[in-house]
Amino acid sequence: MNKTVNINLGGMFFHIDEDAYQKLNRYFEAIKRSLNNSTGQDEIIKDIEMRIAEIISEKHTHEKQVINSREVDEVIAIMGQPEDYRIEDDGQPAAASANFEYTAPKRMKKLYRDTEKGMVGGVATGLGHYFGIDAVWIKILFLIFVFAGFGTGIIAYFVLWIVTPAAQTTAEKLEMRGEPVTISNIEKKVREEFENVSDKFKNANYDQMGNQVKTGAERVANNILDVLGKVFGAFAKVLGALIVVFTALLLISGFISLFTLGSSSFIDVPWQKYADALNYTDFPLWSVATLGFLAIGIPVFFLFILGLKLLVSNLKSIGNVAKYTLLALWLISIGILITLGVKQATEIGYEGKTVEKQTLQIATNDTLHVKFRYNDYYAKNVENRHDFEFTQDEKGKDVIYSNEVHIEILKTDEKFPYVQVEKVARGKSLSEAKQRSEKIRYGFSIEGNHLILDNYLLTDVENKYRKQEVEIFLYVPEGIYLKPDESLENFDWSDDGFFNLHWSGEYDYKVGKDQVKCLNCPPDENDEWNDSDENWDEANDSINVHGVIIENNGDSTKTITVDKNGVRVQNGNKNESGKLKSLKIDDNGVIIKTE
Repeated sequence: MNKTVNINLGGMFFHIDEDAYQKLNRYFEAIKRSLNNSTGQDEIIKDIEMRIAEIISEKHTHEKQVINSREVDEVIAIMGQPEDYRIEDDGQPAAASANFEYTAPKRMKKLYRDTEKGMVGGVATGLGHYFGIDAVWIKILFLIFVFAGFGTGIIAYFVLWIVTPAAQTTAEKLEMRGEPVTISNIEKKVREEFENVSDKFKNANYDQMGNQVKTGAERVANNILDVLGKVFGAFAKVLGALIVVFTALLLISGFISLFTLGSSSFIDVPWQKYADALNYTDFPLWSVATLGFLAIGIPVFFLFILGLKLLVSNLKSIGNVAKYTLLALWLISIGILITLGVKQATEIGYEGKTVEKQTLQIATNDTLHVKFRYNDYYAKNVENRHDFEFTQDEKGKDVIYSNEVHIEILKTDEKFPYVQVEKVARGKSLSEAKQRSEKIRYGFSIEGNHLILDNYLLTDVENKYRKQEVEIFLYVPEGIYLKPDESLENFDWSDDGFFNLHWSGEYDYKVGKDQVKCLNCPPDENDEWNDSDENWDEANDSINVHGVIIENNGDSTKTITVDKNGVRVQNGNKNESGKLKSLKIDDNGVIIKTE
């Protein structure tokens, strides 16, 4: 039965049995004798302790494990015997003893940030060490992703800066370069660092340094800098608190969205069918929601950790395993989402249509009546509209019901008017889109001089929602009279320059050479009455409307109205009607002059 001893090794506490403690103590004494009061001895001993503590921590699964003699032997085998790796004053290794033929095991590189040689955070330089290439190429790659990848290079750099630890100790710097962390290499590295510092002091201009002794003004400046440092420190705390609160709210919202919007595969929610209809990839909605949460939530989580670090100075790291796992999940989710986005776009990349054309036997000077009708099984009035919805038809079959129906009135040179109905759908290929358009159910009828159109379309749920719609083109020749029903109000897509539908009532129209004119529209709805710039005669200060010339005799006239009720003159004075001065009828029409 051996006693156990509590030791502090490299800043970490361990339990070690007495025999192992004696062996480890003798090992450190041998290292000190080997160094022989060399430059940086304390720094070398400290780095060796930290490396040994790291090796033991990797072997232990919990804090109460006791270090035994076998583990100490394994540590010595990894680190090497000090007398066999001693470096002489000339920088060359001492000759190894004849009885020792140990070779340090080759160690894999670890990813660290090189803050000594890095310009910003040392990320690119650390990646250069890890992959064995010049850091310049890594920096160029980041810049390419910044400009060509819509700023993803900045996000990737920021994430790597957070998840990748900096190489601070000598052991970590050796691991960053893939060199074995042995006593010999630690001693070499520390000596190099001391020699670099020594060279800087040798090359320093001591006369200039002596002239830069702090004066009272400099001390005041230093005090001001200290105050500013405290102010910025406080600002960092406030910023950290804001980051923590904001990111925490985002993460909570993300969790709620994940288990509500993204849970339609597990829970029957009202928007489930609509979400599935817009999910052209057929990828499970909960999977898409999870990937979106990871893609957004992981950077937000690292921002949350950054905010905590600004608030808590000695906050422990979440560990390299967690960091790299989250980074891998983020990269995987981004890659899958990009793939799904491309597939989503290609699923509706092509438009297919099915065309049906019918001629209406209506001669010139006859009247064509046009109206939309609804099916009272799906709606109770023609104004009831849905872009698309899932329902059942009269036979109880699941269908997609939509009011994506539009009509456009156009000019034709043919003798008779005709209607062309185009059923349109989208798909990942032209043939698939056309096949889907053929499965659209849409009805219309011609009853004498009446064109009656359905205001809805139907398609089976199996055909999926792929932006199905019906486009109706009514071609009318010159001289035809039109009597559009007010039901066209919600479906008319005609060019107002050719046909301008007046929505306040049912009016009569006649197809002219260049446009369809309203024959009985009120003056305030007739574009010709309002188009004063086109009909105004500046020379005579008059306006010509349908052959009626109205002249203004001074600023007193406010408005002049000519309609079926006669002529009304309203001047600029309050509640006063202008008197008719003269009324003349000649070849130019009716001339009205006012006071």
